[in-house]
Amino acid sequence: MTDAVVIGAGPNGLVAANLLADRGWSVEVLEAQPEPGGGVRSDRAVHPDFVNDLFSSFYPLSAASPVIEALRLEEEGLRWSHAPQVLANPLPDGRCAVLHQNAEATAESLDALAAGDGAAWRAQCETWDRVGADLVRALFTTMPPVRALAALGLRLRGGGALRLARSMLLPVRRLGEEEFSGEGARLLLAGNALHADLGPESAVGGGFGWLMSMLGQDVGFPVPVGGANALTDALVGRLGRRGGVVRCGERVTEIVVERGRAVAVRTAGGDTVPARRAVLADVSAPALYGGLVAPEHLPSQVLDDMRRFQWDFATFKVDWALDSPIPWRAGAAGGAGTVHLADSVDDLTRFAAQIAMGLVPDRPFVLLGQMTTADPTRSPAGTESAWAYTHLPRDIRGDAGDGGLTGSWDAAEREIMADRIEQRVEEFAPGFRARVLNRRVLAPPTLQSADANLSEGALNGGTTALHQQAVFRPIPGTGRPETPVRGLYLASASAHPGGGVHGAPGANAAQAALGVRRSFADAMALLQRSLARGSGAAAVGNR
Repeated sequence: MTDAVVIGAGPNGLVAANLLADRGWSVEVLEAQPEPGGGVRSDRAVHPDFVNDLFSSFYPLSAASPVIEALRLEEEGLRWSHAPQVLANPLPDGRCAVLHQNAEATAESLDALAAGDGAAWRAQCETWDRVGADLVRALFTTMPPVRALAALGLRLRGGGALRLARSMLLPVRRLGEEEFSGEGARLLLAGNALHADLGPESAVGGGFGWLMSMLGQDVGFPVPVGGANALTDALVGRLGRRGGVVRCGERVTEIVVERGRAVAVRTAGGDTVPARRAVLADVSAPALYGGLVAPEHLPSQVLDDMRRFQWDFATFKVDWALDSPIPWRAGAAGGAGTVHLADSVDDLTRFAAQIAMGLVPDRPFVLLGQMTTADPTRSPAGTESAWAYTHLPRDIRGDAGDGGLTGSWDAAEREIMADRIEQRVEEFAPGFRARVLNRRVLAPPTLQSADANLSEGALNGGTTALHQQAVFRPIPGTGRPETPVRGLYLASASAHPGGGVHGAPGANAAQAALGVRRSFADAMALLQRSLARGSGAAAVGNR
């Protein structure tokens, strides 16, 4: 009998399995798909000479994650590559806001768009230099993040902590208006907020957009050399060297609960796989509560709360093999790995409003990846492996454009939406469509069929909005991986801290299973004592 069964071989499941194996546990990982990786996979299906990532591509959260760093995946052969620039947002007039890893270069780019915004950007970088490390530790730690919050409290004496908290809670439109005078800097923040489902008027959009921008400034938006599969291969290889087993094509249909404890899982093939110590579920919260765990094993309050669970936006993605680089009107966009296509913050507000009304946007906000620019191994010299995606409503009521899209996503609708995205690229890069050798269209049902956690293409395991973060994730409680069933832990992006390839939900679940985390009540008591000591130190320091 294995010590632990992990459901799902996505990055969080593989991180959890590795950490358990590090402590000597026997671990078996069961994956429904024919190959491991979840949202971290690549292939050559678009064109045999081109590597395209199916889902995630750029990994700033992996680069910043203490969880990923501690796994030492470079010993498994993982290497990272960077584009010359991190991120660009070309403007309709041919100018371009560019995020570099060098803060001074970014400031110069923004000053050229609006005098004074360079100095304002440097000020944001100075704040990040003071608090960034502690903020990242707080983000990736099981709730409550005692040590990191205490360190932040000591570092930001007086009212500094409250001012930082206010900025992090602001909508990204308001943060941009308070800090910058030009559209370029504001678009860098607002576009990064929309990597999640946070439009310009959403609370905490400012914090998320600022976090992603500062991470790009600090660690870049790196990519695995050779494709996203390289990251998965490193995790699987490391686990295998420690005796862990990954079985693909094994869809789990039930978690067996006896006397309130998870004791085994059952697969679609009829196998029962016992777990001596724990079951860790890298599945979405809706799939777990009332799905894999039958309702009779759950408190009625959990089932009631799950009816209020909110998914994040749906996603539509197109992958391309291009015979040459993208011909950007704004030449500065050519060296960026990631490119955001939005005319203005108002344009993003319009886009987010259409989604809120259930309409397929007529002028989608496009997030585009130039993968050969970031990693020359992805395609032959002089070509470009590229992709773009946009967000959509989960429940489509109509089409803001003239294509009559209904959300059926049959062959005709997939082509209409892919053409709409390509036309948006063409506005910023005339001649783009003539360079397409081949394309692959991934509509919301296609994404979900390839990874059940990507419900309708939702990338973050549930909304990133404030009402479903921290102690509210995935439902109101402690924000921790423990579940009402003993020995069962939620290890997916539906758990705190949410989406992104950083491994924290898997690590938090593994630590809880190992029993190395304090209880929530004990942690809160320690936090209160730490903050009290910090307040005293701050008072002395201010005299």
